[in-house]
Amino acid sequence: MHGGMPLPVKTADYGTLPDGRAVTKFVLENGAGMRVELLDYGAMLAGVATPDREGRVAEITHGYDDLAGWMADSSYFGATIGRFGNRIARGEFSLSGKHYRLATNNSPAGQPCHLHGGQAGFNKRLWQGRVVERAGASGVEFSYVSASGEEGYPGNLAVRTTYWLEDAGELRIEFQATTDEATIVNLTNHAYWNLSGDPRRPITDHVAQLEADAFLPVTAGLIPTGERRAVAGTPFDFSKPTAIGAHIAETDEQLAFGGGYDHCWVLRGEPKLRRAARVVDPHSGRGLELFSDQPGMQLYTGNFLDGTVVGRNGVAYAKRTAFCLEPQGFPDAPNQPDFPNAVLSPGEDYRNTIVYRFFAE
Repeated sequence: MHGGMPLPVKTADYGTLPDGRAVTKFVLENGAGMRVELLDYGAMLAGVATPDREGRVAEITHGYDDLAGWMADSSYFGATIGRFGNRIARGEFSLSGKHYRLATNNSPAGQPCHLHGGQAGFNKRLWQGRVVERAGASGVEFSYVSASGEEGYPGNLAVRTTYWLEDAGELRIEFQATTDEATIVNLTNHAYWNLSGDPRRPITDHVAQLEADAFLPVTAGLIPTGERRAVAGTPFDFSKPTAIGAHIAETDEQLAFGGGYDHCWVLRGEPKLRRAARVVDPHSGRGLELFSDQPGMQLYTGNFLDGTVVGRNGVAYAKRTAFCLEPQGFPDAPNQPDFPNAVLSPGEDYRNTIVYRFFAE
């Protein structure tokens, strides 16, 4: 999509939390009709609107009309996820000779695990937001200090999530964290995308290409088994552009466990910024390319949306009306020594950069 100079960032009051703290909405826009809404509550990507091939601008994420919706949310719409994105088996891990117990706030197939940071992860915290600028981009930097012991994790973790809207029409998210004690970190963003601009339409006809030759099979409890399985000849092969729904209903144990796709793909190449995914909606022509510097990326196809969550404009979000692409380290990495390291030590700098390039064709 053609860019245009980002316009000055707008801010607006967005209500107050029960304890009286004010929540602020930030709006990033460019001259090409792109609009990004952010909240300091949850360092949230609260909305993205982009033009289709006819130039019609529409919202392409799932979300809510007001703060009450975001506070009650249990689907992680648009959230900054932390301290540890995805699942940790039994909510337990050992580090530096100590055993840690985290909340078990999810239990697929009756098998309890820790999911997305716990009972009150980063998506339920009020961050400190400030407008930032650099050449060719305007943005908002959100910062938060997660105290040692919060949700059971060791170490005081200082976190920054910075969103940039760039001249070229790209949305960049930069995660950064430091700690004063060895801890585990796996941050990501959990936006739910529907590129059609109609949140009632299923995303099964969106065409996806993932830059991955393998994925991580899971148990019935959705914990990786430790295997890296080749996608070739399986319903998980998106190495060529393939409709998301082309194989989603096939008889396959892994699809049955996830109710569809809810798996981590092993991204090709060194973990430096490279293309991880390209998804296009053939009806509107809207597309996104995602670039990541992480070893893995979770594709989730909204299998647990069931119409009980009512979002923007009173729309009840039905199953598979959105997809998530979550670049990250591997799930359950603290318990799997063969997985890329998820430990952050004092003096180290955790970083995770996601770039979304939006276009219409």
